[in-house]
Amino acid sequence: MTTKLAIYGGTPVRNRPLPLPFPGASVYGEEEKRAALDVIGRQSPFRYYGADVAGKTKQFEIAFSERIGCGYALGVTSGTAALVVALKSLGIGPGDKVIVPANTFIATANAVVMAGAVPVFADIDDSLNINPNEIGRLAEADPSVKAVIAVPILGNPCEMDKVMEQAAKHKLKVIEDVAQSCGSRYKGMHSGAFGDMACFSLQMNKIITTGDGGIVVTNQAELYERAVRYHDQGFFRDKELFEGMAVADVPFAGQNFRMSEINGAIALEQLKKLDGIIAAMRAIKRRIKDGIRGVQGIAFRKINDEEGDAGNALVMMLPDAQIASRFHDVLNAEGITASVLYEGRPVYMHEHVMQRRTADRDGFPFNFFTDFPSYKVGMCPDAEQLLPRCIAISLSPVFQESDADDVIKGILKAAEGLLSEGDQGQVHH
Repeated sequence: MTTKLAIYGGTPVRNRPLPLPFPGASVYGEEEKRAALDVIGRQSPFRYYGADVAGKTKQFEIAFSERIGCGYALGVTSGTAALVVALKSLGIGPGDKVIVPANTFIATANAVVMAGAVPVFADIDDSLNINPNEIGRLAEADPSVKAVIAVPILGNPCEMDKVMEQAAKHKLKVIEDVAQSCGSRYKGMHSGAFGDMACFSLQMNKIITTGDGGIVVTNQAELYERAVRYHDQGFFRDKELFEGMAVADVPFAGQNFRMSEINGAIALEQLKKLDGIIAAMRAIKRRIKDGIRGVQGIAFRKINDEEGDAGNALVMMLPDAQIASRFHDVLNAEGITASVLYEGRPVYMHEHVMQRRTADRDGFPFNFFTDFPSYKVGMCPDAEQLLPRCIAISLSPVFQESDADDVIKGILKAAEGLLSEGDQGQVHH
């Protein structure tokens, strides 16, 4: 029997789209609808006052802090806002540098700049997360480095014991950017429970979502107070709810990153579904991996804790960038939606990062450093070699086993087809 690849005009494995890559939104139902309508019915969408405030945002914060295993949680307007709040709460600003992994969404680097500091980029390992050994190297090379941001990429927890060890050795503050990996765990602890502060996102693509939104968590009362003040124009309106907390009661200038009661109400319902979302995605991911395991030319990224993987993405590593690009095209032609992770580029290859271009005059905050070296191609060679080889398939809790089986068929067909392209796309069985 001969099977022609769809890219050459053959019949695709799948003729309808896979479930969209919106895990939390895909399980929206009557619970989220009732929660939002309750706030609207009370005519009180602002968290701090109104005709009949339900306190949903505060309920969500308490529930989230308990789930993650941290003392305090604060709802904000986005994951990016969460990063800026965390950086400013830690006192990071002009004259400081922050270690950022080469593989992350642009918001991680942008938030450092918005806080008035400068990112320096750490290479990654084959987990696609930060290589903990890079932390010490960068800190030793530059006394201006004051913090590190660890980013668990697409559900894969970071090796936080090693990150924390390096940070302690070099007296660095640690922020966890858990935007893509809410609910993931490392050695039994939730991602976000290790560092000085952690940040989560509730944006549309995320594991739980309110469309947009974010959360800051910490175990330190002082940092929580600073976070509350920074996100609310310097105010600390909830201090009466934390009677045992030592409140400095010293206001300072802040911004408006307050979460609304509607977002808080929806987030509370989404949080109740988190365990089910992750269980469903992990089951689908295991099925797919088992179905393609051992295929020549396809490897998987290293998962730092298999039991703690959130399961929201399957990431395959191909032998080289050229094969990965071709594999991507063949797979999508078969109806299996896949992407080259971050277009195969480390975050510093974004033009505005490479050129150190900001909205401020005189290049602030880069102008604090007269000897600041240029960002350049080659500074994180592992990231530059690994990322173009990676093909990602986003998973969802509403995937059915039949969807997973189509993904398996598509991958197997694409792999066989690429090995026999000399036969003009004919796969022989």
